[in-house]
Amino acid sequence: ADLLTRLITSWRAAWAQPDLPFLFVQLPNFIEPRDPTGVSWAWFREAQTRVLATPHTGMAVTIDVGEPDQIHPRNKQAVGHRLALLALADIYGREIAAHAPVFDQHSVKAGEIHLTFKNSAGGLVARGETITGCIIAGTDRVWHPATARIEGDHLVVSSAAVPAPVAARYGWANNPACNLYNRADLPLVPFRTDSW
Repeated sequence: ADLLTRLITSWRAAWAQPDLPFLFVQLPNFIEPRDPTGVSWAWFREAQTRVLATPHTGMAVTIDVGEPDQIHPRNKQAVGHRLALLALADIYGREIAAHAPVFDQHSVKAGEIHLTFKNSAGGLVARGETITGCIIAGTDRVWHPATARIEGDHLVVSSAAVPAPVAARYGWANNPACNLYNRADLPLVPFRTDSW
């Protein structure tokens, strides 16, 4: 996060354009999913997401177009389309939904974690009957698969194995199986509510 932010700042200084737009692509899902404990790529994606705090930046999310054996997705059209949406909205001023939904806040109610998001473009939708990619933990910091449901603009996650949850994660793996999008068909940015 620090290195990419400094790169952006240095380029803006070099060209004397403090508001120079900078669009980038978040790392896709990658590596064989046989090891569900592998999360090194999740940490890297989180670092990339933190760069969005820098003004005039945009991130194309590609958590759904990667391949286990190829870091550069073969589906270039999806990547290019998402970058083009960001450029059209943020640089050329088109009023279109261009940003992927990103975690905003969470609260715990009656053994469930309620999550809200920015850029939901009318709410979240799941591709498939069951929402995948969610895990939760209690104060013991042991993660368990969670069931999830969409309620309006909220995502509600829970697990019978965690009666008193305190934290949730989504898409937190090298090659996660996750299937949430906003109504503009942009995938939810992988996230965690904890700081463990």
